[in-house]
Amino acid sequence: MTRYIVFDVETPNRYNNRISAIGISVVEDAKIIKEYFYFVNPGQRFDWFNTQLTGISAELVADAPTFPQLWKVIEPVMNSGILVAHNASFDMGVIRKCLRDYGIAWKPQVRGLCTVVMGRRLCPGISHRLNDLCDYYGICLNHHHADSDSRACAEILLRYMEMGAEPEKFVRVYNMW
Repeated sequence: MTRYIVFDVETPNRYNNRISAIGISVVEDAKIIKEYFYFVNPGQRFDWFNTQLTGISAELVADAPTFPQLWKVIEPVMNSGILVAHNASFDMGVIRKCLRDYGIAWKPQVRGLCTVVMGRRLCPGISHRLNDLCDYYGICLNHHHADSDSRACAEILLRYMEMGAEPEKFVRVYNMW
């Protein structure tokens, strides 16, 4: 069975080139087997909007690890399966910018899939916003909290698999450098 690394990032400001939190849910054998959550000190200022949206402030993450420190911890997990995100181009893009800006060498490309793209093909005619899908499927969501968002995305992926979808058919290659 394929292993999926479902993740969600929160950002401190409109530049979307740093993270202030990351949630990771590992899916294997059609169930969530492990979850991770980390605050991250982005070393950048927070926009008021982002703080209001996520509840994360500079004070909250002042003692949190920086991205390079955290990357040493999460890289083995991120390497261990197909990456999955809801609106993957955003989350993959933020990770790509962090890696680039901090000069961290990783794979030039990764395999990943987007549950928005997957859902639009499988369930046309409904909204594919994360909160709307959670309402539709009865999934608990504390929106814009990375741990809750990654778990919700994992639950949505599992719903699609229960419908008979083959996620591997939706995998694409994302450039990471």
